[in-house]
Amino acid sequence: MTQPGGGFLCLAGCHRAVNPAMLISPFIRMLRVMSDHHGASEAQTVSLPEPPCSLTVLSLLSLVVGVVAGALCGGFRWCLEQADSVRNAWSLHALHGFPAGLLLVAGGAVMALISAWMVRRLAPLASGSGIPHVEAVLAGMAQPAPFRLVPVKFLGGVLAIGGGLALGREGPSVQMGATAANAIGRFVRLGADDCRSLLAAGAGAGLATAFNAPAAGAIFVLEELVGRFNPRTACSALGASVAAILMARAMLGGAPDFVVPDFPVIPQVLPQFLFLLTGLVTGLLSVVYNRTLLATLRLSERAAMSVEVRAALIGALGGLIVWLAPHVAGGGDWLTQNAINNTLTWQILPFLFVVRLLFGALSYAAATPGGLFAPMLALGALVGLGCGDIAHVLAPGLVHGTMPFVVVGMSAMFTGAVRAPLTGIVLVVEMTNASNLLLPLLAGSFAAMFVADGLKEEPIYTALRNRVSLDER
Repeated sequence: MTQPGGGFLCLAGCHRAVNPAMLISPFIRMLRVMSDHHGASEAQTVSLPEPPCSLTVLSLLSLVVGVVAGALCGGFRWCLEQADSVRNAWSLHALHGFPAGLLLVAGGAVMALISAWMVRRLAPLASGSGIPHVEAVLAGMAQPAPFRLVPVKFLGGVLAIGGGLALGREGPSVQMGATAANAIGRFVRLGADDCRSLLAAGAGAGLATAFNAPAAGAIFVLEELVGRFNPRTACSALGASVAAILMARAMLGGAPDFVVPDFPVIPQVLPQFLFLLTGLVTGLLSVVYNRTLLATLRLSERAAMSVEVRAALIGALGGLIVWLAPHVAGGGDWLTQNAINNTLTWQILPFLFVVRLLFGALSYAAATPGGLFAPMLALGALVGLGCGDIAHVLAPGLVHGTMPFVVVGMSAMFTGAVRAPLTGIVLVVEMTNASNLLLPLLAGSFAAMFVADGLKEEPIYTALRNRVSLDER
């Protein structure tokens, strides 16, 4: 007979004999399989690329980007023009004598110090040109800059360049345009590829606004920033550059950056050899420019001082130059225009070139916002003027003016340093309205690129980007 409760005792005994984990382990395994399957599906969903928007939508957004970039970079350019006017007025009149001129030295130091402090504390990516960072973002090597970079780049650039440092407006304009475009793309929830296209378009719009050169802005995107032709990027760059120029011209006017007298077309063959020689000389000096800039950066980083102190010392030097020779300070547009006008004597050209070369490299080492294009073009103009003077002495029958040599020198210096000949040629043509000099520009740019590549010189923006990559390792 079975005792009362025997079944229960038997079940209890069985329960004590069996490990509970053995009973629930099948359920655990099933849950794990389901969880893994769900996680894999979720990861697959996340990794799927978002579908691109239509070209029509992207084009309309590029117009919005252009309007924003044109207003932002046009305002930046206007502030720099006002700062140049005030700085020159003070240095030539109110603060021209001693000891009043010491205020210019102190002011340059303080402005550079504040600019470098803002960059280091608020937006480190705002240091320098910003174009190498934009290229790194488009190559997938870096993340886009946060929007707080824009006010730091704007105000820091006005302080540094307005204080007299030999820096250009185009680098900050390119990076601010790219950052604003990326913010717009993220706001409307574009996919990653479309955000990159819009970012590139914003960068081109910034360059177009900086130099009043819409075609150069679009070509710069394809030739330098992206490095390949993409229809969506090309369309975005064109739309953004056109919209930016219309906005900027409504604010600043539409005249070319430099006033160039009418010059007849040069169809003869022999003068082209002189432009070819000018390109060879300028290409060699573009290599000197690149190496001087990189060597100055290396030496400044080894100095036992903070970034702010270094910027203050370089800013003080800029203030001293503003006091003694105000037109030699800043981006260099005055030098370029006077080289075009042939109002600089040949005896002073080597001195001006060396001063601007060293001062420009030191200015970039201050780690404040500022670009390289405008100082580079000024150096090319000085070289072109020198080559034109020499050509006039050696072959007076072939040379009827130095202006073509100056324009060729500008394009050749840009081509040799940046290794972007199409951008350099179109940029100089739009800045000077000298389209009849296309053949000399082609000859000079070819020669400059031939020399730079033959000397195995790395393009300046590639070298700057590689420096950052090595520092991060």
